[in-house]
Amino acid sequence: MVIKVNMAVDFGGVKMKNPINTASGTFGYGWQFSELMDVSQLGAITTKGCAAEPWPGNPAPRMAEVRGGMMNSVGLQNPGVAAFAAQSGPWLDELSQKGTQVICQVAGHSTEEYVSALEMFCELCPWAAGFEINVSCPNIAAGGIACGSTPEGAGDVMRACRKVTDKPLFVKMAPVRIPEIARALEAEGADGLSVINSIPGMAIDVHTRRSKLSKPTGGLSGPLCHPIAVRMVWEAANAVDIPINGVGGVMTGEDAAEFILAGATCVSVGMANLVDPTASVRILAELEAWAESQGVNDINELIGALEC
Repeated sequence: MVIKVNMAVDFGGVKMKNPINTASGTFGYGWQFSELMDVSQLGAITTKGCAAEPWPGNPAPRMAEVRGGMMNSVGLQNPGVAAFAAQSGPWLDELSQKGTQVICQVAGHSTEEYVSALEMFCELCPWAAGFEINVSCPNIAAGGIACGSTPEGAGDVMRACRKVTDKPLFVKMAPVRIPEIARALEAEGADGLSVINSIPGMAIDVHTRRSKLSKPTGGLSGPLCHPIAVRMVWEAANAVDIPINGVGGVMTGEDAAEFILAGATCVSVGMANLVDPTASVRILAELEAWAESQGVNDINELIGALEC
């Protein structure tokens, strides 16, 4: 007899009916997928990042395929929080009422910009269950270094944002110095961590001798990054007590299971959404089947259950 497993998890105060989330930037604002799949089956979605003011993003080409994954240099193009709330808010409000939690990603180029955007989100998006702070944005005042590339920089952003809201705040971490930056974020009040953001890389067209993107470098994501992300999730889970959202190269239920065994409470599906728009619901079904095969009553029993 197959045991029906309880799939509900608590990601830092956001109570999800199952562990499947979507990675910001790969799922639009959710409604773009609504005619292709039942988005309300998912535990949560994380919307594409928005700043206080609209950002134009980088010029084309912004995306390029590479072996085992993809490169992107979108530049966080977004319409700004106010336009996002007006255009997507009603649909996201309805989605949240169906039991799928909505996490809004906050973007900025400085601590002040993060705070301004978060204040607007809190005012205009009451249906949001929580907010993900993308500390991988370049800090213009610091010469383009990512705001979250040091414990001090990440901690400064988190400390300022924590003063704005009591709602759950998560941080999308850059793939650098994971244990020490994770501890700094926990100390400043982060409710959870999304590990990891895309990995800086470069892809060159050897025939034109130009970058395959409009910029020399971009963010590498997809299956080739998955083992690195699993290791970093494990490092973060062993460094802090707050929950982890595993992000990076999840293409199957077994990929999601790896993150959970490494210590993740929930998992975000990213590039797979671009390959197969229905990937998230398929991965959910595969993850549930895996959990049932493990002979447990609750998927929470499998979080961090790696045996070395």
